[in-house]
Amino acid sequence: MYKKQIAAQLYTLRDYCKTAEDLDAALKRVKAIGYDAVQVSGIGPIAPDEVKRICDSHGLTICATHVPTARLLNDLDALIAEHQAWGCKYIGIGSIPPEYRNDKAGYTTFAGIMNEIGDKLAEAGLELIYHNHKFEFEKFEGKTGMDWLLEAKDSASGAFSFELDTYWVQAGGADPVSWIMKVADMKVVHLKDMAIVNDQQVFAEIGEGNLNWPAIIEACRETGVEWYVVEQDVCPGDPFESLAVSYRALRQLGYKEEEELKGDVRV
Repeated sequence: MYKKQIAAQLYTLRDYCKTAEDLDAALKRVKAIGYDAVQVSGIGPIAPDEVKRICDSHGLTICATHVPTARLLNDLDALIAEHQAWGCKYIGIGSIPPEYRNDKAGYTTFAGIMNEIGDKLAEAGLELIYHNHKFEFEKFEGKTGMDWLLEAKDSASGAFSFELDTYWVQAGGADPVSWIMKVADMKVVHLKDMAIVNDQQVFAEIGEGNLNWPAIIEACRETGVEWYVVEQDVCPGDPFESLAVSYRALRQLGYKEEEELKGDVRV
């Protein structure tokens, strides 16, 4: 894991990214923490070229996005143009629509839709990625929804891959490390911790909860993850401070030695 691979998911800062001026101020703080990349999600209605200009002005790479499924179905050409202009390869689906969550048929049908969209994106040099929550770990006909998605995925074409969320995998009663190894070809991972407060599961900064981070990071390394994206849906206080706590924890979880690679530091 190299420093330049650690990204901040802007959904964490959604209340601070409603306008171009807000986004500019927020990204200045993100860069000051140490991040070199961001995932664009949850921001206000800001023109794509303005998003690119602001990110460039702070030296931040757009590594991935989350977009509404409706845009993938109805506005794909514009999405492709936006992501190509951003230099962003990974287009993410934040969640499976509710109408597909109720049985095996729903999951396999939606996987088929993702295969079709993913093939079109692949022709443009882009890749579709799917982000899980915990409901995908409900079982239907002996397997979880995630299992059915994985089974229906067109592995021959590589039409889509997964963007596992460590918190939600754990919340679904599954093991993040096992699932990282299971999907194998994942390029973007969402890192967030889980703590227990007053007998309730809560979102936590990396290292402040109970997930097995050394094992998670090692599994990501082994399977070739490209982007380690820090996300926290709910923060106990200032979300910028939460991003900073997680960033520092990731640096400590990396290799103890510092290895130079084209001027970048492996952590």
